[in-house]
Amino acid sequence: MSVLKPFIDSGKLVVRSKQIELNQTATPNWDGGQAQARMDNLLSAFYSNGSAHLDAVLTANDQLAIGVISSLRGVGYGSGNLKMPVVTGQDAEIPSVKAIIRGDQTSTVFKDTRALADAAAQMIDNTLQGKPVAINDTKSYNNGVKVVPTQLLTPVLVNKDNWKQVLVDDAHYYKEDQLK
Repeated sequence: MSVLKPFIDSGKLVVRSKQIELNQTATPNWDGGQAQARMDNLLSAFYSNGSAHLDAVLTANDQLAIGVISSLRGVGYGSGNLKMPVVTGQDAEIPSVKAIIRGDQTSTVFKDTRALADAAAQMIDNTLQGKPVAINDTKSYNNGVKVVPTQLLTPVLVNKDNWKQVLVDDAHYYKEDQLK
């Protein structure tokens, strides 16, 4: 939320519910059904009179995005003149990639778990052998006691224009027929 807060404070970004704290916005157990129920409540409380259009929903992962999309579709978004808002997720899960292809979800963040596993295994192996561990970030992650050296891998934004290139052609993460 720290990235969005200046835009909220300036009024450029409006959160009608005023719920911006983690304890207000987090969905327990990353449960898509709970995300759908919460979105149902938010739509009913803040967008039901037709005077306001929801422009965007930022979700923490694809499972939550699918729940939000179900709620939005349930009240008519994505049909007629009621355009789907921007809906984001992360993890590049099959249901969300299909939702991106359909135009229901705007984007997801792809983090190749194979590359993450390889990097973790290499770090463990190097540690066990007494060799230096690959680190590329020594500033971002302060756990309250110290800054934790980290190896970050580059995530990739996946959208309607690049899903096939990123997930099928380049990463060979999915077969195209899995996503149709």
